[in-house]
Amino acid sequence: MSLSHVTATRNALADLVVDQLDSGNLVIMTDGDVEIATCPLATPAFGDAVAGTATANAIDEEASATGREAALLKFQTSGNAEVFRGSVGTSGEGLSLSSLSISAGDTVQISSFTYSASL
Repeated sequence: MSLSHVTATRNALADLVVDQLDSGNLVIMTDGDVEIATCPLATPAFGDAVAGTATANAIDEEASATGREAALLKFQTSGNAEVFRGSVGTSGEGLSLSSLSISAGDTVQISSFTYSASL
């Protein structure tokens, strides 16, 4: 038998994770963990979870990217402690970007992001 969480527990798990991110950052990195862009998060960073998924509030843009090929992301607290990380791609990844090639000086904008607690 596999295990699953009821919706109330999934909501609580998602909220526990994303509540750490208020005034934190979304950092986009290369596959070698080199920072390309850091986008500041709002307070609160995410809305309350629904059906185990929390949706990010507006994420500020980064107006001076260092430039490189994007591969990874990490979300950090306001004190720069890493909370979670994931992959970046053009579709089907933790974060979808219109292009993985980011040039120096580019403005990086994130239109949306969701965090989901596992079933």
